[in-house]
Amino acid sequence: MKNLLLFLAFTSMIILTSCEGDQGPPGEPGINILGQVFEVTVDFTPGNGFSQVVDFPNNVEVFESDAVLVYLLEDVIPGNGGNIDVWSQLPQTFFVGDNTLVYSFDHTFLDVRLFLDGNFDLSTLGSAFTDDQTFRIAVVPSEFANADLSMEQLLQTINLEVTDIQSIGN
Repeated sequence: MKNLLLFLAFTSMIILTSCEGDQGPPGEPGINILGQVFEVTVDFTPGNGFSQVVDFPNNVEVFESDAVLVYLLEDVIPGNGGNIDVWSQLPQTFFVGDNTLVYSFDHTFLDVRLFLDGNFDLSTLGSAFTDDQTFRIAVVPSEFANADLSMEQLLQTINLEVTDIQSIGN
């Protein structure tokens, strides 16, 4: 009985692997979708409500399904080959004395709104938290939407070099 089952399994395997069906319809040509990153420096003031709207540059195409990630330049530290930027993904919380300060953002497919939020009067903040704040804004295809990527991982994933990042004025 074992030999009969073995023979049937072997015969079935040969028959099924040598079958060929009709060729399917031709597929669509592949689309290479790359993420895009740009950099902006803003000031948060009482005059702008501690909020700044940044329009996507004309050469950055954003779809409703794309993920938008924003990183804050927190520090620049010395390294072997020069300075190294330290980036933190938003939202980012800081504790200022007994108070809480949050850098956050929201976006549409047209722009990103960067803003400060806190449990105290933001006009009492020092310029270290409000002036010349640099952000990297990354637009990535939706398959990366659930990824919690560092700036280095993001740039590697979308095959982008730091020197390729566009800096825009606001």
